[in-house]
Amino acid sequence: MGAVSDILVMSDYTRMRQWSLAIGVAIIGVAVLASQGYIDTSKSIYTSNRFLYLSTIIGSLCFGFGMVLASGCGSKTLVRIGGGNLKSVVVFFVLGLVSYMTLKGFLAVLRVNTIDALFLPLSTTQDLPSILAAQTSIAKTHLQLILGLLIGGAFILFALLKKSFWQLSNLVAGAGVGLAIIAIWWVSGYLGFVAEDPKTLEEVFLVTNSGRMESLSFVAPYAYTLDWLILFSDTSKVLTLGIVAVGGMIIGAFLSAMLTKTFRWETFHGVEDTGNHLLGAALMGFGGVTALGCTIGQGLSGVSTLALSAFLALPGFIGGACLGLWYLQWRLERQLN
Repeated sequence: MGAVSDILVMSDYTRMRQWSLAIGVAIIGVAVLASQGYIDTSKSIYTSNRFLYLSTIIGSLCFGFGMVLASGCGSKTLVRIGGGNLKSVVVFFVLGLVSYMTLKGFLAVLRVNTIDALFLPLSTTQDLPSILAAQTSIAKTHLQLILGLLIGGAFILFALLKKSFWQLSNLVAGAGVGLAIIAIWWVSGYLGFVAEDPKTLEEVFLVTNSGRMESLSFVAPYAYTLDWLILFSDTSKVLTLGIVAVGGMIIGAFLSAMLTKTFRWETFHGVEDTGNHLLGAALMGFGGVTALGCTIGQGLSGVSTLALSAFLALPGFIGGACLGLWYLQWRLERQLN
C-alpha cells in the first residue's frame, strides 16, 4: 500500500523498487532451489492445474481496496500491532474471522459454488516452467532456471535502474525480504518434507496448514492462529510456519519499536475511521483467501513460483489499492466542501 500511495501522491518509486527487488531475488532463489532439486514448485499451494482467474481478480481487487481502508496489508497490520496500534488489533481479529469464514465457513460455500466454479483447466500445473516444458522438449528444471534468471533479473533491473535507489537501506529492505521468502520455501519444501509418511505411506509437508509447500503469507495464517489459540487444548492443533510467522512479526516489531523508542499507543479517531478499518479488514480476509494470498502471499511467494495466478493477482492488488486511495481522496474532498 505504501509503495502505491507513494507513486500516486508523490511520484516516488522507492518503495515500489524495494518490492520489485524482493520479487526478483525471491524468483531467482526459488529457481535455483527448484532446478537443483531441493524443492518442487508444482507442489506449492499456488500451482494447481486449475487457473481460478475470476477468483484471483475479484480477490486481489478486494484485498487491495481493503488494505487501504485498514491502513496496511496483513503483514503491516502485525508490524503496527507490535508498535502499539490498537486499531490493528481490531483489524487482526476481523481479518482472521472473515478469512476463516472464507476458508471453511458459509463464505467458503458461496465462494466455491460461484466464482471458484469458473476456471481454466490446465494439462499441467500452472507455473510457467511446467507449461512450457509440456509444449517443448526442454526439461522443466532447465526452464525453471532460465525463466527464473530472466524474469527475476528483469524485476531486479527495474529496481536498480535508478541510481538514487542504490542505498544500503533500500538494498537490505528489498533483498532481505526476498531472502526471507526463499528461506521459508526451503524450510517447508525441503527441511519439513517427508517423502513417505510411515502412517500413510504418502508424501507430507510437516510444517504447513495446507499440507502443501508454503512460504510467507498473512491472511489464512491469521485464521489458523485464531484456531490454534481457541483450540489450544486440542493436541491435533500444532504450530505451523504460518502461525509462527504471525507471532514472530508481532514480537519482532515490538522489539524494534522499543529499541528505536517509536512504540506508542494509537486508537480510532472516530466512527468513520472505525468503519473503514472494519470494512477493510473484512475485505482483506475475504479477498486474501479468494485470491490465494495477500501482497506477500501471492505478490511475493506466489510470484516466486512463476504461477499464472500470481501474475494476475499482482496488478489486482495494485489496482485495488489505487481505487481505495482515490476513494479516500474523494471522501476527504467531500468533507472539505
